[in-house]
Amino acid sequence: MNEEKTNLETGLTSVEVEHRIQAGEVNKAVDDQFKTNKQIIRENLFTYFNLIFLVLSILLVVVGAYKDLTFLPVIILNTVIGIVQEIRAKKILSKLNVMNTTDIMALRDGQEVKISIENLVKDDIVLLKTGDQIPADGHVIKGNIRVNESLLTGEADEITKGIGDELMSGSFVVSGTAYMQLEKVGKESYISKLTIKAKAMDSSEQSEMVRSINKLIKWVGIIIIPLGIALFSMSFFINKMSLYRSIVSMEAAIIGMIPEGLYLLTTIALALAVVRLARNQVMLHDMKSVETLARVNVLCVDKTGTITEPKMSVEKAIPSKNYKGNLNKIIGDFAQNMPADNATMKAVHEFFTENNDKKANGILPFTSVNKYSGVIFDDHTLLIGAPEMVLRDQFDEYQAEFEHYAATGYRVLIVANYPGVLTENDSALVKPVEVYGYILLTNPIRKEAKATFEYFAKQGVEIKVISGDNPVTVSRVAQQAGIKNSDRYIDAQEIPEDGYEEAMQKYSVFGRVKPEQKRKFVKALQNQGNTVAMTGDGVNDILAMKKADCSIAMASGNSAAVQASQVVLLDSNFARMPKVVNEGRRVVNNIQRSASLFLVKNIFSFLMAIFSLIMVINYPLQPSQITLISAFTIGLPSFLLALESNKNRIRGQFIPNILSRAIPGGVTDMLAVSILVVAGGYFQLDHNNVGTTATLLLIAVGMMVLYHISAPLNRFRLLVMIGSFVGLVLAIIFLHNLFSMSMITDKALFILAVLFCAATTIFRWLSRILDGIREVFIVFDKKGKNMTFGDFHEAYKRGRENIIE
Repeated sequence: MNEEKTNLETGLTSVEVEHRIQAGEVNKAVDDQFKTNKQIIRENLFTYFNLIFLVLSILLVVVGAYKDLTFLPVIILNTVIGIVQEIRAKKILSKLNVMNTTDIMALRDGQEVKISIENLVKDDIVLLKTGDQIPADGHVIKGNIRVNESLLTGEADEITKGIGDELMSGSFVVSGTAYMQLEKVGKESYISKLTIKAKAMDSSEQSEMVRSINKLIKWVGIIIIPLGIALFSMSFFINKMSLYRSIVSMEAAIIGMIPEGLYLLTTIALALAVVRLARNQVMLHDMKSVETLARVNVLCVDKTGTITEPKMSVEKAIPSKNYKGNLNKIIGDFAQNMPADNATMKAVHEFFTENNDKKANGILPFTSVNKYSGVIFDDHTLLIGAPEMVLRDQFDEYQAEFEHYAATGYRVLIVANYPGVLTENDSALVKPVEVYGYILLTNPIRKEAKATFEYFAKQGVEIKVISGDNPVTVSRVAQQAGIKNSDRYIDAQEIPEDGYEEAMQKYSVFGRVKPEQKRKFVKALQNQGNTVAMTGDGVNDILAMKKADCSIAMASGNSAAVQASQVVLLDSNFARMPKVVNEGRRVVNNIQRSASLFLVKNIFSFLMAIFSLIMVINYPLQPSQITLISAFTIGLPSFLLALESNKNRIRGQFIPNILSRAIPGGVTDMLAVSILVVAGGYFQLDHNNVGTTATLLLIAVGMMVLYHISAPLNRFRLLVMIGSFVGLVLAIIFLHNLFSMSMITDKALFILAVLFCAATTIFRWLSRILDGIREVFIVFDKKGKNMTFGDFHEAYKRGRENIIE
């Protein structure tokens, strides 16, 4: 324990800070999100499949089948590329994270200095103000603040904290200012303990795509060991083949079943996406956001900071018809006594500089629940806030004075006198107010807003504007920004408790929204089967951001919102969003396409292994031949196609999408090669003839699959196909010995031609059926139990005819 006591007037000295750093009492984030280079190297080297490949390599060396080690350079290259890309991505994100570290004011050596939250130490005294996230556990030593602990408790209640009260890390300041002394920092803090629990459940947080790939790889890992043992035993003990032939044929089947490049491709694609986004001033707090954003079909935005510039300005003050005093000076008195701790008060401070120099007895800070703030003078309170919250029963009496300003896009605040003293503990308005006038505020619409919302409209992403302002004002601003259906607006206070889902279907603009309602809106949208993204920059957005599938924060917003989000727009430019969405779509679409290619080989090898066991025959291919097929019909085109820009909307779930494209190719391969093996026995073809003919047949079907998955062809995809085909031809001509390719007989050539024609028909027939089934799954994913037989029939027909909705 550190025995040094902090001087409450001067804070810690430099010497005291140094002692605490040496003692490890620093507020360093627990379990840093970035792996060390050693961890990255270890995780890429020591994988389950690398162990399998090592065992297979040793067995081939033992029996002297050196040329069948052709898969080894590919595995080594894959591993090296994976390590390099992951380290590169980590370096870029680490730099970005340091640049975006949240700072806070701390008292040291008698001076208030700005310090990174991670550089705070135990017993530090820090200044907290509105919007700050509490950096560690401690207690208030001076001042009075209202705190929202929703990130810790899930409740939206705002709690007043005074001298001696405990503050928990992870909560944030809603209003007021106070000094706190830190007691539990770093791994000892409450938020760190929560983080450790969250990290322990990290797998549930992975994206659907990564989760699906992990599941596929897990099942392959379970299947290959018993299948490999069964194939070897059958070949060696039943068919009485040599140890060499038994091991080589078994290994060909096992290597064919392992999707060796799929996980690597996914890792690299996600890492490259993160790097590309970082270069565009977008930081991701977790990798799953890339895929989630690509799947988003409803985007919830706030008016201020998203549609409009974050800066607010006062246009003018309008006196009420019954008020004859100097309204500007009255507001000036309010501003003189109320700290400028939010955008609204900063604008008021800048505009209303004249005052009567009246000193207040106290203040009532603004809260997102009350939607007004107050300054207490003697026995009355001067209020500024939302008209309907201040006026209550008097609203209809004064509505005509200000509603036309709201209709033209102004944000209207009312200035009124309340005949009584309000406090933070007793802030309810129970008496009528005397209206002095109105403040007209403007937020200039972001110049890029219209183009951004046009993009989302074209992409089928619905926009919901959720704001605390007057719904008429919000609707007007949304219309100016070109948001679709922005004339459909509602006051959120009118929505009944059981009417949220209906309201989300009917309206696009919601005004006078309370923080807990934003969360209900997101939940209602999710209940309707939508993938929801929520943007925000204020503490009142955090509950909804945490509930949403993906949360997006503006870096110009407060630190609590930034820390709670998954995506941070570092330049606070909402126009970056199309790039973020497109990057997600590129990754998911390209990985789906590549995964389908990988699975063709895996499905074929698995089915062929089962066929070999049933028919008690040797697996017809060799490892080097599998490597040739994999390299030019799967590996090379997969990596090249993953580089292509792909902005198509994500439709359906990952597993049905990839299986529906892979099954036709895998089944066609298995049927064609099975018939070839049986025919080879009938025509007395030797093992080399059967192996070479099977390889050529698989190459031909592989090119058909590549064409089907790449359709419709463009110049880039055509070049990839031509490049792959040329690579195959050159490899067969110049490296035929390496890949165990030999001249085939006339009989084998005839069988190859017949089976290729048959395979073309089978593949086309199976592809049409599976395309129809895929479309059915996509519609079911959207409609669920509401799907009718008519929907089923229409979807199947549309899929078979390849018509996209």
